[in-house]
Amino acid sequence: MRVLGIDPGSETLGWGVVEGTGTKYSLVDFGTVRSSPRVAFSKRILKAYEGVAAVIDRFEPDAMSIEEAFYAVNVGVAMKLGQIRGAMLLLAEQKGLEIAEYSPRLIKQTVVGYGNAEKHQVQEMVRLLLGLKNIPEPHDAADALAIAICHFHHSGLTAKLKAQARRSK
Repeated sequence: MRVLGIDPGSETLGWGVVEGTGTKYSLVDFGTVRSSPRVAFSKRILKAYEGVAAVIDRFEPDAMSIEEAFYAVNVGVAMKLGQIRGAMLLLAEQKGLEIAEYSPRLIKQTVVGYGNAEKHQVQEMVRLLLGLKNIPEPHDAADALAIAICHFHHSGLTAKLKAQARRSK
């Protein structure tokens, strides 16, 4: 399975592609889609959409895992993140990808073992889990890789639960 992790952002959207099975996985590639805050927000959404569409076309993932919306102190920021997330969910549906959403706390708990982990702790664990020489930077890309890794750890359980439910019917 090949998973595209997305850390949504209107100025810097992180993406990371990881492939493997179960809890054995390896890095394919990672990066960011950057937009200037001086550009109209609608153009930033378009740039994120087109940038991630190019990543999907290049790496042909089977699934997209994305960070769930979370409460932010600044309502405007939360709304913009929601709009970026919506564009990414639409894109995944259009491309026929399986979609999984994970809370920031679950992602950190899965990758670091602590739901309140800090950015540098997530980056270091992503480096270790993927066997990289250097910490993936910027942190937006490392977060996207963590989201993809989280999917590997949780998708197997979800598949087993669905299979069990089908068998019991």
